[in-house]
Amino acid sequence: MANKDILEDFIIEDEFGFYCAYGDFYIDPKYPVTTAVISHAHGDHAVPGHAYIFATAPTAAFMQYRFVQQPIKSYHIKQFKEKFYIGEVEIEFIPAGHILGSAQIVMTYRGVRYLYTGDYKLQEDRTCEPIGYMQADVLITETTFANPEIVHPDPVEEIKKLNTTSLNIMLGCYSLGKAQRLTYLINIHCPDKKVYTHHSITPIHRLYDSLGFVKLNYEIYNRKILKEGQHKVYLVPPIAFNSYFRAKNIVRVFASGWERLQHANDMSLYISDHIDWRELNIYISKVQPREIWTVHGDGSLLKEHYADKIIVRNIFKKKRITV
Repeated sequence: MANKDILEDFIIEDEFGFYCAYGDFYIDPKYPVTTAVISHAHGDHAVPGHAYIFATAPTAAFMQYRFVQQPIKSYHIKQFKEKFYIGEVEIEFIPAGHILGSAQIVMTYRGVRYLYTGDYKLQEDRTCEPIGYMQADVLITETTFANPEIVHPDPVEEIKKLNTTSLNIMLGCYSLGKAQRLTYLINIHCPDKKVYTHHSITPIHRLYDSLGFVKLNYEIYNRKILKEGQHKVYLVPPIAFNSYFRAKNIVRVFASGWERLQHANDMSLYISDHIDWRELNIYISKVQPREIWTVHGDGSLLKEHYADKIIVRNIFKKKRITV
């Protein structure tokens, strides 16, 4: 790729989200805008109300389920590696490996390639597309766990911890992506366990069954389930998990890469859908960027690590002025 000039303001962060003035669109805006390019369907990246939405088919399906009043005609579905233009900016999606349909957003303008990762992971996850790689001049990366002291353990060894108890387990997790990954891991590596899903998780499991790559084995929870027998795992969203403090004879577990979410539980379960420090540096070695712009976290340790090698800075924040 030609060593052309990088536009320092190609993507800036304003009060609505990440904005590209050169194509007049937003990436993962926090509030309704005219044109939105959505990396994935988690609530901190996808909101309703946009006039035009560019996304992968699974992302659009999850958004349609959650945002029933969003007009169907507003969605513009794009396949992975399908090139399209918004203004003069060429865009394509490549897999992010975060959840089903999650995309990195590759933008090329005046010969310079800008790669926005969204949330991503390198760990194997059979419930979603494996991460894709592409060389870019500018890498715009999340830094959720950009700390050398944070190392995510093997998810298979983590999920096998559930085999150490015959008691029923209440397993807290996020409804979209994490719950489906956990279900598959339990199905494969905890064969004596039976998975039951909270009513808010079940519809998303069904979408994964229709759109995804693996069959999920589970049943819908009812109030008698945890009172009868053992070796059962009840998947619940965080709000339900936090309300069940009085449950007896149940092992409380929450699946997360955050240490602060493990302290009050009966068993730790470090399963994250984000990259850790080692994976971040592996990824950077594959992208070979000239500059790294950081979002969603603290990039100071990354900047220190690549001092005198790669320019690392926070994405510029500006207040957008509209007339």
